[in-house]
Amino acid sequence: MVSFGSKALPLRRLVGIMGDEDNSHKRSRKKMGMSRKPDKQSNSFDANVNKNGSGRGSQRQSDWETQRAVVRKQVDPETTKYFSEIANLIESNGVDMEERLVVCGNALEEARGKEFELATDYYLSHTMQTLLEGCDVNSLCSFLRSCAKDFPSIAMDRSGSHVAETAIKSLSQHLQDNDVYSVIEDTLNAICKVIVKNPGDLMCDCYGSHVLRSLLSLFKGVPLDSSEFNRRKSSSVLAERLNFKASRADTDISPQAVQGFPGLLDFLVSGMSKCIQNNIKTMQVDQYSSLVLQSALKLLAGDEEKLLQIIPILIGCTREEILEGDSIKTTKARNILYLMKETAFSHLMEVALEVAPEVLYNEMFTKVFRNSLFELSSHHCGNFVIQALISHAGSQDQMEVIWEELGSKFKDLLKMGKSGVIASLIAASQRLHIYEHKCCEALATAIHSSNESSTCIVPRILFLDSYFYCEEKSNWNWPSGAKMHVMGSLILQGVFRFQNEFIQPFITSITSLNADNILEAAKDSGGARVIEAFLSSDASAKLKRRLIMKLRGHFGELSLQSSGSFTVEKCFTVGNISLREAIVSELLTVQSELWNTKQGPHLMRKLDVDGFAARPDQWRSRQESKQSTFNEFYSTFGSSETKPSKNSSFLSDDSKKTSQPNKINQMREEIAHLQASPAPFLSTTGFKRKPNKPEKSSKKFARNSADEDVPKVKKNKSKNIVTDEGTSQSMDKAEKKRHREDVLQKSPKKLKR
Repeated sequence: MVSFGSKALPLRRLVGIMGDEDNSHKRSRKKMGMSRKPDKQSNSFDANVNKNGSGRGSQRQSDWETQRAVVRKQVDPETTKYFSEIANLIESNGVDMEERLVVCGNALEEARGKEFELATDYYLSHTMQTLLEGCDVNSLCSFLRSCAKDFPSIAMDRSGSHVAETAIKSLSQHLQDNDVYSVIEDTLNAICKVIVKNPGDLMCDCYGSHVLRSLLSLFKGVPLDSSEFNRRKSSSVLAERLNFKASRADTDISPQAVQGFPGLLDFLVSGMSKCIQNNIKTMQVDQYSSLVLQSALKLLAGDEEKLLQIIPILIGCTREEILEGDSIKTTKARNILYLMKETAFSHLMEVALEVAPEVLYNEMFTKVFRNSLFELSSHHCGNFVIQALISHAGSQDQMEVIWEELGSKFKDLLKMGKSGVIASLIAASQRLHIYEHKCCEALATAIHSSNESSTCIVPRILFLDSYFYCEEKSNWNWPSGAKMHVMGSLILQGVFRFQNEFIQPFITSITSLNADNILEAAKDSGGARVIEAFLSSDASAKLKRRLIMKLRGHFGELSLQSSGSFTVEKCFTVGNISLREAIVSELLTVQSELWNTKQGPHLMRKLDVDGFAARPDQWRSRQESKQSTFNEFYSTFGSSETKPSKNSSFLSDDSKKTSQPNKINQMREEIAHLQASPAPFLSTTGFKRKPNKPEKSSKKFARNSADEDVPKVKKNKSKNIVTDEGTSQSMDKAEKKRHREDVLQKSPKKLKR
């Protein structure tokens, strides 16, 4: 029996100590009034228990019978003293791990019958969290089964919700032990049966909705702290919609970190669906139920059967109507359009369009959105739904409908500040390979008139708000020192991914910027990405080098910035030997500062700055070797439409658009990776070059088809496979000797060893 001889800490200090464990959780809820701080108008322990069992109180007009108010008895002084002593003992680290399990188990046993009172007590709830984190799985499950009937009330309490989520998190951690799966499943089943009797209160409660989302994630087997299925960052959503990131539909939707409970997930979702169907008007516009439903839809992504059950209910239809081809009625379509102007429903529809099965997406596109695209695009909530709709369009026919309604509205949308719709339209055009040229033309026309020079296009897009809010647009100039428009920079990044012939006005504009404007853009996170996108585009190497030259003298300064370092690396990759040497020389002047930055060590290694400082001649030879290797590789495996220019720099593309630009970029990256390590000169580590052959033979080899070359490569590789160790060593020596002779023949001077 463990004694409680330690002196009790003052209660205020105890709360301060234990409150630190949950500060991050409290901060995440602070904006929605979800901190544990009691209401000022009441000092009683019951002040944080909602009268209607809902965090939104009288603001929510429910169509279902509100859960009966639960009156919590105040915890008696003896129990309060006992759990305070337990908290002091644990906080003092006076017990080892085995004793801690016993202490926590005994304390939870003492809480039997008082779970609701203790979990919802502002002070003792912290102690309950500590006990639930430190006990074994049997004590944890026993506690949850004992309070199962009160679980919804605990979850909807300001303090109790933290206790409930701590219990759920502890269960997920215990799931790593397969032997306790059945015990945990029985416990969760008991809780789930209570919840499905009336899930509406939990769904529409600011505290209960968080707990319900955690349960859904646990049932699916998804980590509870995964932002992918809670509130995804807007940057992640934008990257996905604008083709900068693979869609979650094309990747593993829900990586199974722990074993899930698919039966319980189906049971809970079915109960939620019935509740939605009976209270559709409330659920469609409630912000907290919207968050729960968004999480549910993301977790069900890929399960067409379940999605066809729940999404039609959200839009006021049935699964049978969709599958049988019955059109969404006009009255329902008008109601859906109206609801999309509500914040909660618009967020919900974004996710619904993202995960909707094809048959359901097509029906909504045709019967709900068609002929209403511009109307919704003009609305401050509806435009985000249109962005999601465009981003998930799956056919050129759908893109034709979108273009018909929005293709002539670029200028109007930009004036209204709805540039995200245009960015999504450009990305979809590129993805579906339709209206690519027209998109570029429409964007350029919306930014400048026919009697203006195209040099103003890029600056105006970089500062969209500044330009369109300017009353005298003819007198608008580059606003020095202003932050560049996020969506404007994303639009330009998308534009520079089009073919060279489509984006000539944009290329002319960015290469016409003066050195000061280029430097300012490179220092801005959005502007830097635009420069990198241009350097990765199909523009000629000459134009790219012209832009890079305007940054000379500032590469050291840029390399010290987190975003600028990527620009410096891209300039180095695209530049010729002389430009790369100039970049590395500037980095040498800030070498000590660069090593102390987050991105500095990577940049120093990638550009081999130390190698240049030690042996400049050998550094140049390595760069020339990379260029020669790329040319040989490209002539063998590259597109037959394009051959590398004799005067072109390594990794530059003077040539016209190739048929496989993505594959060529991958080739460049692979070759750069093979020779990126600053190995000693004349080293054969990583990539072994063959000795030079006569020029005619090389050209003849370059004309061979890829199908003829691949077997030869495989055959050559097979020759290097030997079984005798001595033979292998002799072949390595011969290869090194041939490589050394090859380099010495190229060098005008005798190299020092």
